Amino acid sequence: MMSDASEMLAAALEQMDGIIAGNHSALGSEEDDLKGKLDHHWVTRWLDDIGLPQYKSHFDEARVDGRMLHYMMVEDLLSLKVGSVLHHLSIKRAIQVLRLNSYEPNCLRRRPSDENNITPAEISQWTNHRVMEWLRSVDLAEYAPNLRGSGVHGGLMVLEPRFNVEALALLLNIPPNKTLLRRHLATHFHLLIGSEAQRLKQDCLENPDYTILTATAKVKPRRLSFGGFGSLRKKRLEDGEEYVCPMNVEMPKSSSFQRGVCLYEDNLEHLEQMEDSEGTVRQIGAFSEGINNLTSMLKEDEFFREMSVCPPDDNAATSD
Repeated sequence: MMSDASEMLAAALEQMDGIIAGNHSALGSEEDDLKGKLDHHWVTRWLDDIGLPQYKSHFDEARVDGRMLHYMMVEDLLSLKVGSVLHHLSIKRAIQVLRLNSYEPNCLRRRPSDENNITPAEISQWTNHRVMEWLRSVDLAEYAPNLRGSGVHGGLMVLEPRFNVEALALLLNIPPNKTLLRRHLATHFHLLIGSEAQRLKQDCLENPDYTILTATAKVKPRRLSFGGFGSLRKKRLEDGEEYVCPMNVEMPKSSSFQRGVCLYEDNLEHLEQMEDSEGTVRQIGAFSEGINNLTSMLKEDEFFREMSVCPPDDNAATSD
């Protein structure tokens, strides 16, 4: 009986471990599958959307896909001939938009829609072409074509503190002496991006180290000192600043972005996932109860076994 209970206990523990491991691996594989949907053909179209079509051939040759975007390093971008500071920030914020939208392939907005009470989270999904449409809608149509190949998209406008209305006016080639036109752009730009983004941009502007973004500023390659090559890869993985979009990059605190994270999740599917999780918990609870019962059985068997092999008490034999 004891051997049977031991075998049952071992089998129950093994099955319970399998359920727990399967649950974790399913969650991990689901996250990887979301990035895996974005193959290198999708990434080249994505470059069109964010306004950087000039790099399509380099990305295509390197077969850059969604997973590579997620873990892309600054050195990787430099090897892909992306040297502009502005374009690095454009790609950084475009990757952040993908993360905010769980790597949903169709999260970017290419065409105008119902824009009553539009949120910053929705504006961050605007493509380069959609931003040019917005410029046309605010009577700046003659300047809109200047944004082609600039890397300006909704995510850059909303999420990047260094990108402000001055940088936009510079890219649009609106002369500094056209003060009324620049004021007109500033009014519509601030209304568009919202108060939180504008506050972050103002804080950045007041920083003594702030430099305005231009199309000509270049990223300086990192210099490597001798003797550090052995631990280079380890340092790169541990140093968040080496990622184009660091894993710990600060996410917006606006409630519209909190909703935006689950914007493309189907409610029914979400409920089914909750039910699956609850079912797993109940299943694990049932296994735990069974394991406790088996353990009690083993303890009882072990107690009776010890009693059966224990020699009789000498004092008791003497008294008899």
